[in-house]
Amino acid sequence: MRDQTIAILDIGSSKICCFIAEIGPQHERPRVIGIGHRESRGLNLGTVVDMEETENAIRTAVDAAEKMAGGDPIENVTVNLSAGDPKSTQLCVEVEVAGHEINDGDIERVLDSGRHYLNDQERFVIHSRPTSFSIDGVGGVRDPKGMFGDKLGVEMHMTSASISPLRNLQTCINRCHLNMVEIVFSPYASGLSTLVADELELGSICIDMGGGVTSIAAFKDNEFIFGDMVPYGGHHVTRDIAQGLSTPLPVAERLKTLFGNCLSGVSTVRNQIDVTQIGDSGQESVTTIPRRMLTSIIEPRVEEIFEIVRDKIKAAGLENTAGRRLIITGGASQLGGVEELAKKAFKCNVRLGRPLNVDGLADTTAGAGFSTGAGLLLYAALKPEELHFMEQKKPQLGVFESISMWFKENF
Repeated sequence: MRDQTIAILDIGSSKICCFIAEIGPQHERPRVIGIGHRESRGLNLGTVVDMEETENAIRTAVDAAEKMAGGDPIENVTVNLSAGDPKSTQLCVEVEVAGHEINDGDIERVLDSGRHYLNDQERFVIHSRPTSFSIDGVGGVRDPKGMFGDKLGVEMHMTSASISPLRNLQTCINRCHLNMVEIVFSPYASGLSTLVADELELGSICIDMGGGVTSIAAFKDNEFIFGDMVPYGGHHVTRDIAQGLSTPLPVAERLKTLFGNCLSGVSTVRNQIDVTQIGDSGQESVTTIPRRMLTSIIEPRVEEIFEIVRDKIKAAGLENTAGRRLIITGGASQLGGVEELAKKAFKCNVRLGRPLNVDGLADTTAGAGFSTGAGLLLYAALKPEELHFMEQKKPQLGVFESISMWFKENF
C-alpha cells in the first residue's frame, strides 16, 4: 500500500491557504508536504465579490504548495465554506418499521426523510448528521440496527447554505482546474483540529475569530450539534483603529499586531507608541500616543463580538451544556488579552486553541490562524468513525454535480 496525497483549500476573508498532505499506512496522522498561502483578495465576509482576484489568489496559493510538495499538480480539494448565510437546524423524524428487526434499509429510510426536509428551500445541505436514534419514542439509541420496534426515529443536525455564493466559489475553483470533492462548514473544521477527546465527549464550543467573521461550532457526545457565524472579526478591529487614530489601514494592522491588547489596565513595558497619522492636508505625520488609547479602541469591539456570540449560544440552548467550556482559535484570537476577556464575558472555562493531530506544519503555519486548514486535512484524511462522528457519507460526486442534481430535483 502506498501513501495517498490529499489537498485542501482554506478560503478565508484574510488569507487563502492550500495544504497538501500525505496519508497512508506509514503515517498515523496527516503529514503536510506542501504549504502555500497568500493574502485573500476578492472576498468579503467569505463571499466572492471579485472572481478574477479570487481565482488569482487561489492559483498563487496552490502553485506554491505544489512546488513545495515536489511539483505534481493536484486535482481534488476539500474546501471550507463560511458564506451563504449558513444555518444550523435540528429536526426529528420518525418512520414506521412495523415491529420487525431494524436493518440498514430502515436506517437509510429515516435518514433520507430527514435529508429531504430542506428540499423545498433554495439552500444546499452541507452536513446532515444523525445525533441519536429513538425506538417507539425512547431516545438515546446510538445504533438501532438489530433492535425491534414499531417506529424508528432520528434526531438530526443539518447545516445548510444559500446556493448562489457556493456556485460562485465553485466557478473560481473550476477555473483553477480543481475539483471540489467535499465542502466543510468552517467552524466544524476548526473544531476538528483544536478540540481534544474529552472536549468532544463532554461538550464544548469552538469559537474561530477570523478576519471577516467569527464562527461558532458546538460539540457534545462526540457530535457536531450546532454552528453559526457572526459577521465581525479581526478586520473590523483594524478599521476601528484606523478610524480612531486617523491612520492608514496597513499601519493600523501593524499597531494591532505589535501592540494590541483587549484588556485595559494591563501593565506593559512600553506605555507610549508612535503612530503615523494623516493630517487635514493629507500629509502624514508621526505622533506619540499612550498605549492605553489603542487598547480603549480594541477592547469594546472584541467585547461586542463576544457578547453577540454569547447571545447566540444562549438562544441555541447551549449555555449550560456545551457552553461551559470554550476553545478560542483563529488569527484574531492571537490578540493579547483575548483569553482573559473571554473568561469575563462568558464566565466559564476558556482556553486558546491551535492545530492538533497534523504533522509537518511549519512554525509559521502551526498557529491559531491555520486551525481551519488543519481541520480540513483531518476531515479529508480520516474516516468519519475515526473522528468519533456518525456522518453519512454522500456519493463520491464533485460538488458541482451535487449542486446540479439539487437544481434538477427542485426545478
